[in-house]
Amino acid sequence: MEEKVLEEIEGIVENIIFASSDGNFTVFKLRPGKDRGLINVTANAPAPLVGEQLAMKGMWIIHPKFGDQFKVQAMSHVAPTSLAGIERFLGSGVIKGVGPAMAKLLVAEFGLDTLEIIEYHSKRLLEINGIGKKKAAQIHDSYSEQSELRELMLFLETHGVSGAYAAKIFAKYGSFSIETIENDPYRLAREVDGIGFRTADQIAATVGIEKSSTDRIAAGIDFALLQIANSGHCCVPEEIIIAQTAKLILVTHEEVADTLKQLLAMNRLSTETMMGTTLIYPHYLYCAEKKVAERLLYLQEKTETFAAVDALQEVADWEAEADIRLAQKQRQAIESVLEHGILVLTGGPGTGKTTVVRGMIGVLEKQGMLIALGAPTGRAAKRLSEATGRKAVTVHRLLESTGSREAGMPAFARDSDDPLEADVIILDEVSMMDITLMQYFLEAVPDGCRVILVGDVDQLPAVGPGAVLKDILRSAVIPTVRLTEVFRQAGESMIVLNAHSINGGFLPDCKSSEDFQFREILDSAQVAAAIVDLCLNELPRQGFHVREDVQVLSPMHRLDCGVENLNKLLQKALNPADEFKAEVIHNHQIFRQGDKIMQTRNNYTKNVFNGDIGFIEDIHEGKVTVRYPELSVVYEKNELLELQLAYAMSVHKSQGSEYPVVIMPLIPGHHIMLQRNLLYTAVTRAKKRVILLGTKPALHTAVLSDRTKKRYTLLAERLRGEMQC
Repeated sequence: MEEKVLEEIEGIVENIIFASSDGNFTVFKLRPGKDRGLINVTANAPAPLVGEQLAMKGMWIIHPKFGDQFKVQAMSHVAPTSLAGIERFLGSGVIKGVGPAMAKLLVAEFGLDTLEIIEYHSKRLLEINGIGKKKAAQIHDSYSEQSELRELMLFLETHGVSGAYAAKIFAKYGSFSIETIENDPYRLAREVDGIGFRTADQIAATVGIEKSSTDRIAAGIDFALLQIANSGHCCVPEEIIIAQTAKLILVTHEEVADTLKQLLAMNRLSTETMMGTTLIYPHYLYCAEKKVAERLLYLQEKTETFAAVDALQEVADWEAEADIRLAQKQRQAIESVLEHGILVLTGGPGTGKTTVVRGMIGVLEKQGMLIALGAPTGRAAKRLSEATGRKAVTVHRLLESTGSREAGMPAFARDSDDPLEADVIILDEVSMMDITLMQYFLEAVPDGCRVILVGDVDQLPAVGPGAVLKDILRSAVIPTVRLTEVFRQAGESMIVLNAHSINGGFLPDCKSSEDFQFREILDSAQVAAAIVDLCLNELPRQGFHVREDVQVLSPMHRLDCGVENLNKLLQKALNPADEFKAEVIHNHQIFRQGDKIMQTRNNYTKNVFNGDIGFIEDIHEGKVTVRYPELSVVYEKNELLELQLAYAMSVHKSQGSEYPVVIMPLIPGHHIMLQRNLLYTAVTRAKKRVILLGTKPALHTAVLSDRTKKRYTLLAERLRGEMQC
């Protein structure tokens, strides 16, 4: 595109051609003046209001398809000054209680003074036929709010920050928004969802906060700790947090160390010392780790148990009734649930965990105990319910999420003051639970209740901070039964045998059965094309319902075979654009009626959680209705950031789920993520077939790489009593 010199243009917004739902891009028509026709304007900013007066700086460009366009570099909003501009502004629908007809009446009566009268002399609105006291107040309040919001947007834009954040900031601070930002811009990072340190820091620089100010460095330390928690750590050595913060915000190590000392003195952060190393915690993770250890030890000690001889007889009776012959380890696991208040059951696929859980339920119910079943995700809960024939729910629903957040943390109705009503609670897929969710769960467990934690410790750890299941096993304090014997025969399930081979560091057998295939394709673009062909043609011909039965998993989000590109290709093939299908564009992603989508963060208000899968039922006026297995949820435009297409997903997001068919690319470009526990987790998601596509070196890398990133946690040490709980 050809670029020209910088120009200044002022005019009235005629109409909006396109506005992205994330507020990052808009195209509109502007009327510069009487002597010029309408011009097309593009701006990396939220859409202005129709009828609004704008002053802009930018360049003329020639778009190969749309011709001449004015590309905005800077834009300021000013109140409309012409009668036509005022009428269009008021009639655009932005002011509650005013439509085109009312706007015409107002301008006819008050002329150029209309906006001033609405804002400062609203009683005069009663002079207009059809406006009473209630409506006059509504018009005044709506205009005042819009005026403050536009002022805030202008403030942000003049400080180099997208005005798209204005609504969230205004919702939090109202009329004090600009004052709050000027006094302490880093409050935005702490208190406004969706605004991080980088955005707050950008504003801080423009309002004159020094690069080396204590407030900035303190916010930088919080930012570094957030990144560390997002990497799975509960704590981090002091020297690492100092180095990380200094690198992130470009200050000296000494300046960070001084501020860190102040934060510790103010009890803003917490510490532990282990083997001469000082470990720094965010306060909430320190409390979570301590409470989890304390509660596990309490429940282990205080729960009433059965004598070993009684437990032995109960299990024998259940075997006879169920006509099942248990292996020694399976029998031991069921006996242990009667002998201990807390029990961990772990093991890989095919080792009989489901049979043991059914046995536990049978034995415990015979004692008249009330049993609750849960899992971290909806899909995992559904699997547990199908396996046991009893109701199972997500941990969030078990705890009765209230749909609100306190100090940035989720709020649950069930807690120590109002505990769960159960004698036994069985949680499956515990490897997925991070330290904070485990804290909330254990706080809601009533005294004397048995807790059974079930999971495969060799799978990927939780996305959030901590390694709860691994740490409990590492502590060797909580009673544990690990099932190792594989009960399924090779002819029945090559997937199970290959999963154990991969976990042991051996290459899978990809030739003996159609159940487990490896298709060698050297070019990554051809791998992506082959995945599309599998889903569009080959698997449907073999009787698989692709939307329900097939899941594509990828190690990474980027590149030809990353989650993002595969989703675009699969959407185009499996749910193409159609004049009868509504769609909406958000954040460079198209959502179309019929699309398979995934919730990407916990939404306690809508009662949907990270990893939940649904299908788009309807799109109307920008609102998207998604049908999940248990409920339908409506998303406003500004909430679509919580959704992503789910024809393909990361291996992490697949945890807790099972699919008849799993397809996975293995290409050299994903080498950073190719490791044994990732491939093992992906393979164990499949029930009937695994299809791997890519290069043999990439497959070898995934199997042979047993590097598991160290997570800084002290839960095991706390359980062993090596430090105070």
